[in-house]
Amino acid sequence: MAAVAENWWRGGVIYHIYPRSFLDTNGDGIGDLPGILRRLDYVASLGVDAVWLSPFFTSPMRDFGYDVSNYRDVDPMFGTLEDFIALLEAAHERDLKIIIDQVYSHTSEDHPWFRESRVNRVNPRADWYVWADAKPDGTPPTNWQSVFGGPSWQWEGRRKQYYMHNFLSSQPDLNLHNPEVQDALLEVARFWLELGVDGFRLDAINFAMHDLELKDNPPSEWPPEWVTRPFDMQIHRYNRSDAAIPQFLERLRSVLDAYDARFSVAEVFGPTPLVEMQTFTSPGRIHSAYNFDFLYAEKLTGDHVRQCIEAWAGDQVESWPSWAFSNHDAPRSASRWARSAEPADLKRQAKLNLLLLLALRGSLFLYQGEELGLPQSDVPFEALQDPEAIANWPHTLGRDGARTPFPWTEDRDAGFSTVPPWLPVDHRHPQLSVTSQETDPKSVLNFLRRALALRRAMPALQDGGMTFIEGAADEDLLVFLRGTAPDETLCTYNFGDHAITWQPEDPEAWEIVLATGSRAHGPPGSTIPPRSGYWAVRRRYI
Repeated sequence: MAAVAENWWRGGVIYHIYPRSFLDTNGDGIGDLPGILRRLDYVASLGVDAVWLSPFFTSPMRDFGYDVSNYRDVDPMFGTLEDFIALLEAAHERDLKIIIDQVYSHTSEDHPWFRESRVNRVNPRADWYVWADAKPDGTPPTNWQSVFGGPSWQWEGRRKQYYMHNFLSSQPDLNLHNPEVQDALLEVARFWLELGVDGFRLDAINFAMHDLELKDNPPSEWPPEWVTRPFDMQIHRYNRSDAAIPQFLERLRSVLDAYDARFSVAEVFGPTPLVEMQTFTSPGRIHSAYNFDFLYAEKLTGDHVRQCIEAWAGDQVESWPSWAFSNHDAPRSASRWARSAEPADLKRQAKLNLLLLLALRGSLFLYQGEELGLPQSDVPFEALQDPEAIANWPHTLGRDGARTPFPWTEDRDAGFSTVPPWLPVDHRHPQLSVTSQETDPKSVLNFLRRALALRRAMPALQDGGMTFIEGAADEDLLVFLRGTAPDETLCTYNFGDHAITWQPEDPEAWEIVLATGSRAHGPPGSTIPPRSGYWAVRRRYI
């Protein structure tokens, strides 16, 4: 039992909450920690193993909490540190783990560390951020471009130097090459671990260190039609993915290992993330990692799924994969992959997405609203809050459409707040609310609950192996087995718009236990309807 508790994350399902948009309890239009506590029984009812909370730390909120000004406290808009402790204790009473974000790449310009660092070149924290002299002509030290547009360098007159920022200019990059900075961040980690958090999601960790020689990045040579911002015009060889990052992760892992049953997962963003993911999760480093293969995919096909899984199978000692189809940074998968925006198509696609996600081998992240089949919200320009969306309008979809308030009821405000919320409620979301789906046995919500109950009851789906079935010629067909005979699960999917003829060699030996768009019980038929799938087990082992 101890081993199971220690490795609870292997095959675990983690529910991702974006606190600003979950539930407002104090009438300011912004979700808060007491709101999460109030709805914790709902989260537990889903059957998930853990909750990941996006940042709730003290922040000026120019990037909505990813610009931290105090790593060890709660921003007043979300509540107090006592509120977080109460939430943590209540979650543990319900056998839910709590994972929180750690943002080690950068801070807010309002952080006391940066306020001291920017004063001059000789103060105790002068080298805690990435500073560099201008070129002789006054231009920035390198050609590096920031994610949100424009150069990665901002001039600071008091030091007569530039500071580096991979994101907003108000998010200066920490100098993790400095051991003192690493020590300070590891003390932050210990602070939250001592409170009892169960792990960390490491934000943008491959941006955490830079090339000390400050070499220019080469051009990406992408076609102009692919480019929406200067950032896309470069291969980011020198402003991220530095070779020293794994050594810092080893130090972090040593801190985590001093506590029981803790988990760490890295977000790895970039065009070729697999090498970094495998490097970051090598023995003695962090437990798992995920990338944006599914989060930004515009189409779901059997070929694409298989390529992603085979590339990140987690066959090494600790190279354990994590998977996410939606999150606070990416457009919702139901909208990206559905045939149309019609409610019936969105509902069918949402169930199919869940049927696939919950069959994958790895740790799984379920973003708030996926269990309701929420489509991406259409946020008009005048209501946008996301600085990236505003800066690059209308050429980037932005992040606001995935961050709108969670619909609890069928009321116009969706039961989220008693005042106008920080982002508008999408007009389609109240009819997909929790209250509207709770009593409907065919709802996406209750489909998710059945699927999670089966995953918990079937070890093959949690930690079993994964074997693809050969001979499936159609690119929209995906068939794989989880586990080993006789304790195995057959997972079959048709992602296309046309029926596909396929069935296992001995269909009578199998019994469908969960399906979408096809028969719910009995042996698999010879035809798989469009955008449907099923799980089946061997009949004599039901």
